[in-house]
Amino acid sequence: MGLNKKSVDDINVKGRKVLVRCDFNVPLKNGEITDETRIVAALPTIKKLVEDGGKVILCSHLGKVKNGPNEGESLAPVAKRLSEKLGKEVNFVADYNVTGDAATKAVEAMKEGDVVLLQNTRFRGAEETKNGEDFSKELAALADDYVCDAFGSSHRAHASVEGVTKFIREKGGACAVGYLMQKEINFLGNAVENPVRPFVAILGGAKVADKLAVIDNLLNKCDTLIIGGGMAYTFVKANGGKVGNSLVDDTKLDYCKEMMAKAEKLGKKLMLPVDTVAADGFPDPIDNPDIKTVVVKTDEIPDDKEGLDIGPETAKLYAEAVKSAKTVVWNGPMGVFENPVLAKGTIAVAESLAQTDATTIIGGGDSAAAVNNLGFGDKMTHISTGGGASLEFLEGKTLPGVAAADDK
Repeated sequence: MGLNKKSVDDINVKGRKVLVRCDFNVPLKNGEITDETRIVAALPTIKKLVEDGGKVILCSHLGKVKNGPNEGESLAPVAKRLSEKLGKEVNFVADYNVTGDAATKAVEAMKEGDVVLLQNTRFRGAEETKNGEDFSKELAALADDYVCDAFGSSHRAHASVEGVTKFIREKGGACAVGYLMQKEINFLGNAVENPVRPFVAILGGAKVADKLAVIDNLLNKCDTLIIGGGMAYTFVKANGGKVGNSLVDDTKLDYCKEMMAKAEKLGKKLMLPVDTVAADGFPDPIDNPDIKTVVVKTDEIPDDKEGLDIGPETAKLYAEAVKSAKTVVWNGPMGVFENPVLAKGTIAVAESLAQTDATTIIGGGDSAAAVNNLGFGDKMTHISTGGGASLEFLEGKTLPGVAAADDK
C-alpha cells in the first residue's frame, strides 16, 4: 500500500471549501460528551485549514444508528464542544438529510475561516451501503477539496470516507489526509512496512480468530512475536499442553501449529507464556478484586482452573525481549486487565514499553484503553485511534480511506 500521501501541508485551501471527514464518534450520556479525546485529536487539522483561509465543512458519523435518525445520536453536542475548543462558532446544520438545502445554504454563506458541521452521516442510510453514490456526489457538491482525518473509519469504504473522493477528483480538487491520519500512517504503517530492527510484535486479547491475519502478516515482518491473553491457550494446547478450562478455539489448533512451524522456518522467535495466573472461573463482576488465584505452569493448568493472565515469570521474559527492541507494536492485553488482580501481566508489559528507548506503538482498541487506564499513555510513542482500522493495517490490508488520498 502506498503510504506517501498528500497531507494538509501540501494543499492550498485559501478561499476554497474543504470537506473534512473527522471521527467525532464520541461517547454520550444524557446528551453530554463523556470523553472528548476524538474532538481534541481533530483540532490540529481543523485549525490549520481555518488559519489557511479555508471554508471548513466537517462531517462525521456517531453511533451505529440502527433505528433511523434520532436526536440521541445527533452531532449537536459535538458542535457545541467544538465551538468552545476552537474559540469560534461552529455552524451546525441539524438537517437529518445531511446534504440538503440547509447544508447548501450554510455552505454558500461561508466566509474564509468559517466552520460548518454537517449532521451525522449515518442518518443517511446510504453512507454504509454499496449504493451510496448519490450521497457521495452530494457531499462532493458542497466542497472543492477533501481531507480525511478519520483513521478509525478508514477501513470502511463508506460514502464520506472513500466514495466522495472520486467526485472531488473529477472536479479537479485535492484529496489529502489530515494530521491524525498522517500520524497513523507514519507510525502504524511504516512500523510494519519499514521497521527499525529488532522489531518485536506483542499480540494479546481473547480470541485467536480475531488475529489470524495479523499473526500471519507480522510473522513475515517482525523478529520476535510475543503471544499473551486468552488467545495464548489455543497455542499452548496446539503445542500439547494442558490448559484446563481456559479459553480455547479448537477449530484453530491446526492454524496455531502452522504458525509455530512458520516461525521456526523463518527463523523468528515466537514466545508463549511459561506460567499463568489461574482461577476457578472468570471474575463476576469483571472487576471483582476478591478473586482467588494461583500461579501454575501454562502447559499444566489443572482441569478445574482457567488461565486469566500471564504469570510473573512470563512477564519477566516478555519485558526482557522488549529491552533490546528498536520497534515494538502491541495489540491486545495480556489478561483480564479490567480486574486489578488480573492486570499485572498487562501492567508489566506496559512498564517494559515505558522504559525502553524503542519506538512504541499501541494498536488501538483494548490495548489503547489498557495503556491509558493504567497511566502509561504519555510514555508511548504513538497510541492508535483506530480499533478495527489498526488491526487491518497490522494485517497488511489496504485501507480504503488511506488508498483514496492523493499520492504525493
